[in-house]
Amino acid sequence: MKKINSKIKRKLRNRKKLKKVNNNRYRISVTKSLNNLHAQIIDDKQRKTLVSASSIEKEIKAKKVKKMEKSNLIGEVLAKRAKEKNIVDVYFDRGEYRYHGRVKTFAETLRKNGLKF
Repeated sequence: MKKINSKIKRKLRNRKKLKKVNNNRYRISVTKSLNNLHAQIIDDKQRKTLVSASSIEKEIKAKKVKKMEKSNLIGEVLAKRAKEKNIVDVYFDRGEYRYHGRVKTFAETLRKNGLKF
């Protein structure tokens, strides 16, 4: 019970800080489970998801790779889809997760592939 509450508190604390940064930029939201990673670029003003990528998609699921490599693949796919929609400036919402491991690898891959945050 205590672990869940601390995760929720961390998520709300991060979002509160990120609201100050949000000046005409889209938000990259990350969700991870034990085996999968999901990410989406969200327009908070219109409350719509513009681009998304997930490790459940057929192309990524067909490749039998480790979790860290999955996060690299998802980062590349999301960055490519964002470029197609002319999205460059974003801010990274790590949610309740620490900037560590798969989340950190995902963010660094996005930066390498041209997204600025």
